[in-house]
Amino acid sequence: MNAPPTRPSRLIRDPRAIPVLSTDAHLPAIDPARLQPALLRQRLAGAHERVAPIAGDGNRHDLHFDREPTPAAVLVPLVPRPHGLSVLLTERTAHLHDHAGQVSFPGGRTDPEDADAVATALREAHEEVGLGAERIEVIARLPTYTTVTRYVVTPVVGLVDPDHQLALDAFEVAEAFEVPLAFLMNPAHHRRHRFEAAPGVWREFLSMPWSPDPAGQPDRFFIWGATAAMLRNLYHLLADD
Repeated sequence: MNAPPTRPSRLIRDPRAIPVLSTDAHLPAIDPARLQPALLRQRLAGAHERVAPIAGDGNRHDLHFDREPTPAAVLVPLVPRPHGLSVLLTERTAHLHDHAGQVSFPGGRTDPEDADAVATALREAHEEVGLGAERIEVIARLPTYTTVTRYVVTPVVGLVDPDHQLALDAFEVAEAFEVPLAFLMNPAHHRRHRFEAAPGVWREFLSMPWSPDPAGQPDRFFIWGATAAMLRNLYHLLADD
């Protein structure tokens, strides 16, 4: 009697333990001079109508999905700083059932009362980190990304008032931090990982480790998975002619 096929491991429990295959240092970094609000508005106009370069694993038939797609949205908060734009990210608390300890954008599933993806992203940003909609100028929506857990996520790019004051939801958010956008838009910092989820079933993901103190722990914040993929999609939208 043949043994039943092994069910693929859809969720990655310890991404840091999966070896790095390579970086994408062969690709050009986005010139920091192009990472300015006015240029981003122009460059990202109509971006949501394009196909995401990295669409996500949520539509792969070899991963045996057992749930319907769920609409969701995240805010990609860009904060003007003297050194240039920074991306505001969160680290989720360790006790959460889903994505505990992971780095993410503020966001979540769409509620019935949300008018659209922008409304979802703004609501979630207010609930998770205390950012009021009046502090955010929405400048673009990016192509959707479907997570392996079947969330169809619309990234909403917004410029955040640099004088904002955060109020973290202590249940969901352990910490909020900023990463220079120029760092994230440099593929030399994009690392590729690959692992066999089941015999013959391979999954890949990107990571972009970052630390506010490079002399200390070099990967204090391990940006990976859906968050890294959406940042990589932003890179392609800005780099492609």
